[in-house]
Amino acid sequence: MGLTGSARIAGVMGWPVAHSRSPLLHGHWLESLGIDGVYVPLAVPPHRFEAAFRALPFLGFRGCNVTLPHKEKALALADSVDDLSRRIGAANTIVVGDDGSLAATNTDSFGFLENLKSRAPRWRADRPALVLGAGGSSRAVIVALLDEGAREVRVANRTLERATALGERFGPSVTAVPWEERAAAAGDVGLLVNTTQLGMTGQPALDFALDGLDEEAVVCDLVYAPLVTDLLHRARRRGHVTVDGLGMLLHQARPGFAAWFGVDPPVTEALRSVVSQGL
Repeated sequence: MGLTGSARIAGVMGWPVAHSRSPLLHGHWLESLGIDGVYVPLAVPPHRFEAAFRALPFLGFRGCNVTLPHKEKALALADSVDDLSRRIGAANTIVVGDDGSLAATNTDSFGFLENLKSRAPRWRADRPALVLGAGGSSRAVIVALLDEGAREVRVANRTLERATALGERFGPSVTAVPWEERAAAAGDVGLLVNTTQLGMTGQPALDFALDGLDEEAVVCDLVYAPLVTDLLHRARRRGHVTVDGLGMLLHQARPGFAAWFGVDPPVTEALRSVVSQGL
């Protein structure tokens, strides 16, 4: 279907934004589902973000995704904020209401959990989990795990104070682990999640010894460039079920697409193939 004057418009705001795979992802859905709509990259520097954000309704946008460095600012500027994004402390999805209001949510927890369940269906929430990193992605993962019934989430971060702050934020089920004790803390976990940038293309590899990890533990890396990180490669060699970060990207896009374009889109192997090109 070609674009008409009634085309629905959405996009992604970030700075920079040229690296974003969201236009490719949403574009695939729009084309395959035959929807009269368009999803565009919006390169918005920080000092222009508020003006661009408030202009969305006047430009006919149904909403947008928000990526770095705007996620916390979007939360502060939105007319309404749901409990999930407030708990995570950032917004990544904005929906423009019929009255022009801007509603903020965060779909990262949904994307993480849907990807985990899809790729590791035998994962169980009743075993401890170890999360590496204490940034925004870590908060989304922690919220997802707690809401799924996890009784213990351990957080290891190079700056212990940031990990401790997450324990104070989310309660006694979340405990801080010194970075140098990260491997020792993984002995009885059922899930290991890397939320840091370590292992990403252009970054140092994640230094994490897998020797003491239970053979039934699932290993998940939120990094998706490269698609198979050094951590996942080593985990696969040991026989672990592994979960790459691409699926989280794909699944977290579904709620926004459904709100803007009226269809809950499928995450298929064809979509993974399209979006993973060049990774």
